[in-house]
Amino acid sequence: MIIFPAIDLKDGNCVRLYKGDYSTVHKVAENPVETALKFENDGAEWLHLVDLDGAKDGKRVNSDVIASIRKASKMKIEVGGGIRNIDTINYYIGMGINRVILGSAAVKNPEFVKEAIKEFGLKVAISIDALDGMVKAEGWIDKSEINFIELAKRMEQMGVKYIIFTDISKDGMLSGPNLTQLDELKNAVSCDITASGGVANLKDIINLTDLNIYGAICGKALYSNTLDLKQALAVAHKAEKIGKGAC
Repeated sequence: MIIFPAIDLKDGNCVRLYKGDYSTVHKVAENPVETALKFENDGAEWLHLVDLDGAKDGKRVNSDVIASIRKASKMKIEVGGGIRNIDTINYYIGMGINRVILGSAAVKNPEFVKEAIKEFGLKVAISIDALDGMVKAEGWIDKSEINFIELAKRMEQMGVKYIIFTDISKDGMLSGPNLTQLDELKNAVSCDITASGGVANLKDIINLTDLNIYGAICGKALYSNTLDLKQALAVAHKAEKIGKGAC
């Protein structure tokens, strides 16, 4: 399982939210670039970056900070937030970003998703964010009438390989990921599933490896020091070795 330490960007700062509520924004680190390099020094191979302003405004906002992180780090990086057109994907891929994340577009503009998958393939992931099982978009402000499983199946049919699933009620709460919905999603589609939201401690990482989940995004737990990144990486690597040995 891949551990994705997360950096959420708002107004150029490294921040966290509670349940995606922008009114709860709080700064968690002084410097996004230094934070990324700390994750890298701890052994992370991937970094999960979100432009929160971009997610809300539907355009690139914190891309200069993202470019600085890309230039400074050797980690693979996935970026989400405000990616609504092919030009923006081209911008990020051209910068050296390894994977872009489409969220609202999956609900609002499926034709764009089809085009993105056709052109960029495995460099595209889909973020499905749900509250009470129903998908939300536009920085979690807009509610849709689509169930998260239904949307995942639609994305699978388009050729999507990677899905990031967030139970919004768990985000930033350190209450554990929604293992039931993650298991349901994993069994419903053939896509690789990354868990986002709720990871609090090493037990949560172990629970996710038991589900044979592709990845786990860790944010607040790292900043609150309830989860040690090195230990999380060690558990994930051990589970991966065991899984390969069983094949």
